[in-house]
Amino acid sequence: MSTITRGLAAIGAAALVVGLAACTPAADSGSTPASDYVTEGKLTIGTGEPAYYPWVLDDAPESGEGFEAAVAYAVAEELGFAAEDVVWVRTTFDEAIAPGPKDFDFNLQQFSITEERKANVDFSSPYYETTQAIITVDGSAAAGATSIDDLKGLLIGAATGTTSFATIESVIAPTAGAQAFSTNDDAKLALESGQVDAIVVDLPTAFYLTGVELTGGLIIGQFPLEDGTGDQFGLVLPKDSPLTGAVTDAVDALRDNGTLADIEAEWLSNAVAVPVLQ
Repeated sequence: MSTITRGLAAIGAAALVVGLAACTPAADSGSTPASDYVTEGKLTIGTGEPAYYPWVLDDAPESGEGFEAAVAYAVAEELGFAAEDVVWVRTTFDEAIAPGPKDFDFNLQQFSITEERKANVDFSSPYYETTQAIITVDGSAAAGATSIDDLKGLLIGAATGTTSFATIESVIAPTAGAQAFSTNDDAKLALESGQVDAIVVDLPTAFYLTGVELTGGLIIGQFPLEDGTGDQFGLVLPKDSPLTGAVTDAVDALRDNGTLADIEAEWLSNAVAVPVLQ
């Protein structure tokens, strides 16, 4: 083979390699630069410590089981990440929505989208909307309540800084005021010990607490969405994250193609009819 022939062959081979590379699907997140992620080639997702059912099954988000675990992996797939390239980190609720740098690309642990929080972090479009519910236990003064008026003279608590707490203040307006607790766990313990008559949580959490955690747990009812008590949950990203647009597009695609509805049906459906309090 002459020098010229060898040279032409080398050029042809190089062109073939370039052509094949151009036809190979990208292994990352499409047009989003790899440098925009916490770790190049990985998608780092944050959740709570611990993370509870029905949001995460057995505190193991890496299993993909539980509503939010399943949503996280669906978003990862939309962004172009394989399941093995998802990395989980744990944060408190308050750490995730505080201003400053983050060790995650996005975080999900039932964060309600609010204007106040948008001052510190970015949100994706909503991946779930739920109502607020009020729960109690057998023998409590709240056990026979059937209306919002029935609740006004009771001691009612919720985790501070949440839509649940705001619901107590704006919808129930109990005589004694809303009883503040640091977390849902603290509120649950106060209910168990008789420190409060009832607590307010989102509806899926109400099903879990009354069905699993509380002895004699009862759901008194849920509050109408028209009272402004509905929660729209969004994925939390660092403020002005370059990923916010791509993550929002992923959530929108999952909503449009029915994936979010399918995940909700699998993990959050409950046949029990919960009365709407008036």
